[in-house]
Amino acid sequence: MLPKIEFKVRQGDIAEDGGCTFDNGSWITKTTDDYFKGKKVVLFSLPGAFTPTCTSQQLPGFENNIAEFKKHFIDEIYCVSVNDSFVMNAWANNENIKNVKVIPDGSGEFTRQMGMLVKKDDKGFGYRSWRYAMIVNDGIIDKIFEEPGKSDNCTTDPYGESSPENVLQWLKMGKNI
Repeated sequence: MLPKIEFKVRQGDIAEDGGCTFDNGSWITKTTDDYFKGKKVVLFSLPGAFTPTCTSQQLPGFENNIAEFKKHFIDEIYCVSVNDSFVMNAWANNENIKNVKVIPDGSGEFTRQMGMLVKKDDKGFGYRSWRYAMIVNDGIIDKIFEEPGKSDNCTTDPYGESSPENVLQWLKMGKNI
């Protein structure tokens, strides 16, 4: 089961020209239930917005495969990261993301309760999420895809287990509930 968390989220910070504005936005509180209750979703987590593997492979991979995920009755695809809402929204806007919804875990509380919080002090990041993906059905984790070697200050950036291709392969094999 997913941890019960409140997320502080900004809405309305996108200007008419597509850029970011902070004049019309407001803070809202979303809960784990708001995101997951009554839905079958893919949630993936990554070390940080605007970082290389996250931006060049993982985020666009999930974004571009939305139709394939929908064939397997996935209602939503979420990306959670230990970044604040301003950063997550700016990243999604910058990358022209339309299908994946970003969830800011600014305090790292969701990530900590998932057991995925690691130190990235060697890169100057502080605490961040280990890279993983999961299938969540009405708030219950059906399957988790965790990158190997989870450790503080990991010198490599493992990526493959949590890739959209790997998650889709599992769904196509009919192992989903």
